[in-house]
Amino acid sequence: MAGKLTAQGTGVLLVTANVGSLFEDPENLQKTWLREFYQAVHTYKPHFIAIHCQEVGGKNYEESMTHVDNFVKELLSSDAMKEYNKARIYLDENYKSQEHFTALGSCYFIHETLKNVQQFDFKAKKFKKVIGKEIYSDTLESTSMVEKEKFPQEYFPECKWSRKGFIRTRWALAECTFDLVNIHLFHDASNLVAWEKSPSVYSGTRQKALGYVLDRITDQRYERVPYFVFGDFNFRLDSKQVIERLCSSATMQTVRAADTNEVDKLIFREVDNDRKVVLQLEKKLFNYINQDVFRENNGTQLLEFDKELSVYKERLHELEISFPPSYPYSEDASQGKQYMNTRCPAWCDRILMSASAKDLVLKPENEDKAVIYDNIGPNVCMGDHKPVFLSFRITAGAGKPNANKHKCCVVQ
Repeated sequence: MAGKLTAQGTGVLLVTANVGSLFEDPENLQKTWLREFYQAVHTYKPHFIAIHCQEVGGKNYEESMTHVDNFVKELLSSDAMKEYNKARIYLDENYKSQEHFTALGSCYFIHETLKNVQQFDFKAKKFKKVIGKEIYSDTLESTSMVEKEKFPQEYFPECKWSRKGFIRTRWALAECTFDLVNIHLFHDASNLVAWEKSPSVYSGTRQKALGYVLDRITDQRYERVPYFVFGDFNFRLDSKQVIERLCSSATMQTVRAADTNEVDKLIFREVDNDRKVVLQLEKKLFNYINQDVFRENNGTQLLEFDKELSVYKERLHELEISFPPSYPYSEDASQGKQYMNTRCPAWCDRILMSASAKDLVLKPENEDKAVIYDNIGPNVCMGDHKPVFLSFRITAGAGKPNANKHKCCVVQ
């Protein structure tokens, strides 16, 4: 399936997918999800595939972990993946260990034509050749092929059982070395709190956690190499600013709870036009009158309110976004393009990279058409998150010492 390894280089497909929904309704959603994923593999014909999953097992992970095993078995044995004869699967399934459990899953598939792929052993501090297919689950603390951390509890004190953290792996292929980091950052617990100030308190929490990850993966313990960080960042649009834009000609009514006098909901109404409700905002309700604004031109007119990455613009880079907000889609199998009225749609799922990794992706030899940053399954239900992917080619020999003095293996 994958094209022969030629001067065009090694095809790489990076995918990030919050898969929580798949385990609530495995019968319908999982089949659709896998079909769309296989279609992407067929279209882009990568030699190396990395899928970073978050919320493995879903919300009721105690009951759903059996579905996870079926999902992985299907991926490993499916006809669509038969030419990928080497695989490494890392699933954090040990939900009984609250101090370590992240519900992250990192899956890597290597095409039979791709020889001499190596993975880094963080304990031995050396690379090992990848042969065959191996699954590591339950407790990932015992494998030295990944570096896994859950964020300290004080980062998000109001969430008692936070499952947020990161898993890092390091790879050597096509004479190039890079890190792949699976990440899940904190969500917005309340729309009402998110609206209070700009930037929101949640934005600050995510910023702190992301800084923690970047400091960890670029510290002095290991050689510094290009890195790709992809996962569910939970980045949100600046709530206060986006609501002021969406409701610019509306008046706001505040409804308080009778017993506590705390704000229960905000209702924005048009000044005339029979005082029609434009937006109703509650802790877990974001009911806006016209969802088309998030779909027209892929919602890109709202990207000006997508600001959380700007703090790290020197350290993290992203290709241009030209797909609609990746969350929160309806989980109704018949509503592939509809958003749920729970949160303001946002680009939560992203693929970010260091400057040196971006150089690797955007080599002059890589014509624009060879680099694609988009979502998977735009017209069908993939759960509440649409997977986001980056397809590119690593030019053969891009990382040779005589080519810009091993440029691809040095972090800038």
